[in-house]
Amino acid sequence: MIARHDRTKVFIVDDSAVVRQVLQAVLSRDPDIEVIGVAPDPLFALTRMQQGAWPDVIILDVEMPRMDGITFLKKLMAERPTPVVICSTLTEKGAQITLDALAAGAVSVVTKPRVGLKDFLIEQTSELTQTIKGAARANTVSLRSPAGVPPGGAKSVLLAAPSAHILRDTTEKIIAMGMSTGGTVALERVLAQLPRTLPGIAVVQHMPEAFTATFALRLNSICALDVREARDGDRLVPGLVLIAPGGRHMQVRRSGAQYHVDVRDGPLVNRHRPSVDVLFRSVAQCAGKNALGIILTGMGDDGARGLKEMLEAGADTIAQDEATSVVFGMPKEAIKLGAARCAMALHDIPKAIVGFGASLRG
Repeated sequence: MIARHDRTKVFIVDDSAVVRQVLQAVLSRDPDIEVIGVAPDPLFALTRMQQGAWPDVIILDVEMPRMDGITFLKKLMAERPTPVVICSTLTEKGAQITLDALAAGAVSVVTKPRVGLKDFLIEQTSELTQTIKGAARANTVSLRSPAGVPPGGAKSVLLAAPSAHILRDTTEKIIAMGMSTGGTVALERVLAQLPRTLPGIAVVQHMPEAFTATFALRLNSICALDVREARDGDRLVPGLVLIAPGGRHMQVRRSGAQYHVDVRDGPLVNRHRPSVDVLFRSVAQCAGKNALGIILTGMGDDGARGLKEMLEAGADTIAQDEATSVVFGMPKEAIKLGAARCAMALHDIPKAIVGFGASLRG
C-alpha cells in the first residue's frame, strides 16, 4: 500500500517517442504522481530501474523492439512483481496480445488510438491517473497462478458435475458476476473450474469495446462452459456464459421461465459502460431469490449497490475477499454496504457456484 503523502512513482516503457512525451507531460500535472523515467524498450527500462529508484507502477507497451512487452511482463512478475498498466492500440491483434498481457499479470489496460493520440491522452488524463493510482495499490501476488491449478486446460480440473436431473429447473435460475481491475484473471480462474451443467451466467467485466469479443473467445477455449460476447435478445441457458460487450450495458429480463439479456447503449453509470450495477439491479428485479450475485476484484464501487438490491430481493451474494483481490475496491464497498452475505477467497468461489447449482434439485 502507498501512503497518502507519497507520490506514485511511474516508469513509462513505449517505443513511441510521442507516447512517452505526452504521457510524461499529462501525468506530471498530477501532484500525486511522479514520472521517474521513460524508456523505448524493456531492456533499457530494466537497466534504468535497477540503477535508480524502482517504480510503483510501470506503463508498458506490448509491441516493442529487442524485447516484447509480454516477455518482459512475465520476467517481471516472476522476479519482482510490480503493478503494470498496459498501454495498447485498439486493434483485433492488439486485443489478443493485450489479453495475453492481462493473463500474464498486468493489472489494467489503457487503450490508445492509432490517430489523434495526443488529444486522446490529454482528454483521458483523469481516467488515466485514477487507473495508475489504483494500480499502485494492487496486490500483484494474487495475479500468480495458484499452486496446483493450471492456467488453462480447464477440462482436466473440472469439479464433479451435478447429475442430469438437476437441469430441469435451471431456466429459473441465474448467476450474475461483476468485476474490474484484475477481473480477467479472476474470472478465468473461476470459470475454468466449473462444470457445464450450471445455470446461465451473465458477466460484466470493465473492458474496452475492442476487447470483450476476444476475451470471450479466450475463455471459451479453456472452459467446459460455452462463453461468448452477449448479443441483444440472447437467452441465458444452462452451460452458457454471456459477457457484456464493451461500451454497452447489459440487463437481464425474464419471459415466463426463461431469462434473456438486453444489450443497450446508455449513459455511463459509475463512470462505466457496461456497469455492474446495471446488471445486478436488473437481476434483482427479475430473478430475486432465484439468483446468485458475485462481485470480484476491481477499482471503485460499481456493483456494490446493485448487489445490495439483489440481497434485499432474496438472492445469495458473495464478495471476493481482500487477500485474493488484485484491487479490493468493489468487493470492499459491497461488504461495507452489507451487500455480501459473505466474503470468500477466489479459490473457494467455484465450489460455492457449484453448490448453488446443486440446490436446484427438486
